[in-house]
Amino acid sequence: MSNLYSIVTYFSKFLTKSFKKSFLFSIIFGIGELFEKEWGTSYFKNLYPNENFLSILKRNKIIANHIFAPTILIVLFSIFLILSLNPVSFDLEINIAIGFVSFFIGSTILPRYFFNNKKSNVKNKQDYEKYNKNQKFSFITFNTDDIYSIGFCLVLVGVIFFFLSVASVGGIPLFKPSLRYSLRPILTMPVFLMISGIDLIGAAYLNKYKKKLITRTQVRLRFVLLIAISSFFLFALGYRTPIIATLLIIIIIGYYGKILALWEIVIGALLGIGIIIGIGYFRSLGELMITSNTSPFYSLQSRADFTLHVLNLLNYISGDFGLKHGLLTLSSIPGSELGPRMAIGKLIAWRSEVTVTPTLIGPMIVDFGRFGVAIGMGLLGFILGLGYKILQKTKDSFYIAIYAILLTYTILGIETGILDINVIVYFILGFLVYLANIFRFKKSIKL
Repeated sequence: MSNLYSIVTYFSKFLTKSFKKSFLFSIIFGIGELFEKEWGTSYFKNLYPNENFLSILKRNKIIANHIFAPTILIVLFSIFLILSLNPVSFDLEINIAIGFVSFFIGSTILPRYFFNNKKSNVKNKQDYEKYNKNQKFSFITFNTDDIYSIGFCLVLVGVIFFFLSVASVGGIPLFKPSLRYSLRPILTMPVFLMISGIDLIGAAYLNKYKKKLITRTQVRLRFVLLIAISSFFLFALGYRTPIIATLLIIIIIGYYGKILALWEIVIGALLGIGIIIGIGYFRSLGELMITSNTSPFYSLQSRADFTLHVLNLLNYISGDFGLKHGLLTLSSIPGSELGPRMAIGKLIAWRSEVTVTPTLIGPMIVDFGRFGVAIGMGLLGFILGLGYKILQKTKDSFYIAIYAILLTYTILGIETGILDINVIVYFILGFLVYLANIFRFKKSIKL
């Protein structure tokens, strides 16, 4: 694992340094530095609301410190259920309840048994000081330059494949929506790597701010630029979910890094909701699925209703132990005959040419039925719960970034499911890092 990390960081640093020497790179970052400097002394900056704007939000401890705790998933999933125009079946209600309980146990109860200060094992003052020293330095740390270079390369890969995707369909899907259905997944999937790249670059900037290498104004402005850059490319392809992913990741990093004010978090969340509703509404108008007299919220409600209808069908045909026994999740591996969402379409409609979103628990039901929901949601909760506890203990920028991307894709997975290979890889890598910390921590507390 360490050898692979060394190889990746070596090549990413080499590429980053090479691009920093290029003329184009110098111009882009020169303009950025100039804008950054001018904004710091700008009159318009003084017009921007200060930290105490809507200070009433700070009085609530949950809002002030725990908005993005893992249990937010249960709240958002419940809202998604309420949005549906039609109720789900009683049998599916049981499975959803099982999923919620398992997720709560995995995210809230099980993490309590890890990374604890067991004073009962400490017999004297000398051992207690030794334990505290080990406790403080037990978590794995990562070099800021390594994280930045990896993130930069991921963004670069995303930009390159953006142009390849546009060239392959002969136009920009934003201006001609029908082109979006001609995009090839083998070219568009790497574009989404820029989201994880933005996540790592954001962590690097946050760490530099904590070390007082850049100011709070600089890191805030860079966060905005990261959102703007990624949104430009992703919006041009006609996607809305990846834009929400980038926005949510930066909000979570800014929230736990104390970069964003609470009112900015609220505005950002409302902006995200507005993007979801707005893009969905105008896309539906363009595809003649609704009329201009239809409420913009209808597109959101109908989408939730359709997705839950799909889940109802999947629940009906899967039984207690599922149909695919893991094959659905494995179909996300590149080279598979059908992607997982196309496989879902074939299961419920015998059509393999359409992609269908099955919700977060849909793949678990199809693969392993009710048993799969209990285990899958419990494991998912455990990964997020561990990440949240490490984040709270370390306040480390890298662990904030890991948690941000995992929680973001879990939230988005409420509708889409966690079925993209890149997202599955993020969860595997994140879990491996958490496990490595568990073993390191246990080893460090042996007196």
